[in-house]
Amino acid sequence: MSNPISMQVTIFGEVLIDQFPHQKIIGGAPFNVARILGYFACDPLFISRVGQDASAELVRTEMQRFSLRQDGLQTDVDYPTGLVKVEQDEGGDKAQHRFTILPDQAYDYIDAEQASSTFSTINKANAGIMYFGTLAQRSMTSRSALYALLNQTKALKYLDLNLRSMQFSMSAIDTSLHSADVLKLNEDELLTLYQIYLQTDSAHQLNINSEPADWQEAIQILMRLFSLQAVIVTLGARGYAYFDREGRYLDSGKNTLNTVVVDTVGGGDAFSSIYLLGLVQGWSLDVSLRRAHQFAAAICGVRGAVAADLDFYRQWQERWAAESLKDELSKGTPV
Repeated sequence: MSNPISMQVTIFGEVLIDQFPHQKIIGGAPFNVARILGYFACDPLFISRVGQDASAELVRTEMQRFSLRQDGLQTDVDYPTGLVKVEQDEGGDKAQHRFTILPDQAYDYIDAEQASSTFSTINKANAGIMYFGTLAQRSMTSRSALYALLNQTKALKYLDLNLRSMQFSMSAIDTSLHSADVLKLNEDELLTLYQIYLQTDSAHQLNINSEPADWQEAIQILMRLFSLQAVIVTLGARGYAYFDREGRYLDSGKNTLNTVVVDTVGGGDAFSSIYLLGLVQGWSLDVSLRRAHQFAAAICGVRGAVAADLDFYRQWQERWAAESLKDELSKGTPV
């Protein structure tokens, strides 16, 4: 079988604990992505910060479980490991959850000098892929650390916009978009960007309920405005839509996946993980998108953003290896 492309993946951002009434679940979009890529042997560098507390030990144990290196994880003596309080209302047929993202958490204070030193040591080629989002940018300290890294690297910059209510600024959105090469977002976030940047141009209407192919004109304007190489819109049960600056458009088609949805937490993170895995492994674009869609749907069929049982990941690893072997044999490629 052909060897994967050697490409360093760096993931910057929050790791936190979702504290439910009766349990704690480790989360944070960047950490979800890091864990999945860690399992698939990408050896990502995860840059974040935790406190000196019991929650930090949970994070470190989870990093070991997914074979993640820990040299990018900083320790803060003043601020606690990130925490989100989750309250549950039992009403009607389904439980409703309220999330409170606490301020002044350790991931708000990622040290720029320490992050830069670790990054330079691990990523000597100063290339690869840099994943980042917006939540960790709510603090100027972590935001400065992120842009110090972005400014020093030639890596492909992958932005998962991942807007959280009252946890982002217009400045963070704008600077992030100008820094990104590939933008991944959902329909609601796309509509937010449209309302911010394109609302004054009545000639370019974006009907979020129309077919994604009809969004091409508006998205091409966004790509030109921010010099983006590509935009990926995740559409929940409807799949995905991919646009790039060459005018290429791909989507998941009309085929729906037979998944019994348990919860949708982490579906977008799962999609990002496998799309990035495809870049590392050298998969074709259509294969990367298809596998990302299938894997994200499967994650929505288990409880939580990351499957508790590692056999979940093993079955996908075996499935993709078999698909790749079959493809290579059909082409007569030496294995």
